[in-house]
Amino acid sequence: MEGILLVDKPTDHTSHDVVARLRGKLKMKRIGHAGTLDPMATGLLIMLVGKATRVSQYLTCLDKEYEGTIELGKVTDTQDADGEMMKTRPVPALTEAELKAAIQSFHGDQYQKPPMYSAVKIDGVPLYKSARKGEEIEREARFIRVMSWEITRFGLPRFDFRMRVTKGTYVRTLAHDLGQKLGCGAHLAALRRTATDKFRVEQSLTIDQINALTLPEIEKRLIAPRDAVPSLAL
Repeated sequence: MEGILLVDKPTDHTSHDVVARLRGKLKMKRIGHAGTLDPMATGLLIMLVGKATRVSQYLTCLDKEYEGTIELGKVTDTQDADGEMMKTRPVPALTEAELKAAIQSFHGDQYQKPPMYSAVKIDGVPLYKSARKGEEIEREARFIRVMSWEITRFGLPRFDFRMRVTKGTYVRTLAHDLGQKLGCGAHLAALRRTATDKFRVEQSLTIDQINALTLPEIEKRLIAPRDAVPSLAL
């Protein structure tokens, strides 16, 4: 088999867990993905099957869209709901306009420092391994762009949002930084990747759906690499 398979990752699965499940189902080892999702997050994973792994660099760099929930007043060590609670603070009586104004200050080009609980490697060691030892490692900030970030449901202490960002953006770090800006702290309570460039999560298959299909049926769902890679890369 060769091609791109769109998968709807379930929560509590790492991106590598999905790779392992596909390897078992398709009975082949040459499978990868283009863009990691944290275990807590759900949504679109672009899976690369067979020789399609060669186009990983062209698909990993695509812009991403997310929907999620941020909870104000609680700070965790991982910046999301999977982490240990570090601080709790009173949430100010914000209006929707005030929250919107704070969010808008994050729009545009900026540099973001990867969180300690991440797979980024420093001297060959993933940051999360150092974080589990209580170590704080100096990290280089990376360029990102927030094209859009809007409130879809306003409430306190939780609100829902939708955003579009460039590759490598840590949404949980944006949530954490927003909490710091508001003075009450915050963490990412839920996250779902809804799109990567032209690919939508509605086009994807769940793990259960994949398990229910035969290998020929799965092969029919594969997207040819030439149809997946942006035309500028060809």
